Amino acid sequence: MSLQEIPSESFRERSIPVLETERLVLRAPRLGDAKSVAVVANDRRIAENTARIPHPYRVADAEDFIATANLGNEAVFFITLRNGVLIGACGFAQIDRHPPEVGYWLGVKHWGKGYATEAVRAVIDHTFTDLDCDAIHSSARVTNPASRRVLQKCGFQWTGAGLLRIRAISSSAPIDRFRLDRGLWASLKSWGAAKRIVA
Repeated sequence: MSLQEIPSESFRERSIPVLETERLVLRAPRLGDAKSVAVVANDRRIAENTARIPHPYRVADAEDFIATANLGNEAVFFITLRNGVLIGACGFAQIDRHPPEVGYWLGVKHWGKGYATEAVRAVIDHTFTDLDCDAIHSSARVTNPASRRVLQKCGFQWTGAGLLRIRAISSSAPIDRFRLDRGLWASLKSWGAAKRIVA
């Protein structure tokens, strides 16, 4: 893709809605976020539990990620606290006719506070509300029980095991695969919808 074919940052930012939850704001990445993302994501524990995050994670890695985020069939949101502090990322990608695949990560000091569950629920709501899909997939490393708990609290059901290439370890690792069907999501809506802000 040439530079002329890459939509401007402001265009891409406008095409991704802002999602608000009780404690969080999920918004499109901005190039000005690169330093903050590099600080938060530069932890081996994060990289080893995601497919694409390298370790060490430098500002240049963050800039490359932001420059290409939201170009194809994906929606990437940076997760911020209400005061604007960036704490992680969440989003989904859809390849061909397969159901969207949800992924997420949080800075280590924000683990165990329920932020991941809150963010994933907002992205699930956005995905089922705005896309014509009957299901959403996700996965978690078998050595990451906290991530599996997030998916289970969001209604995902275990569908089997597999392998996923993990960039940070230059190898494949065992994962658990999960699926959330639209019908189950509709019955779980008691968690409360995220508020969508139209820019």
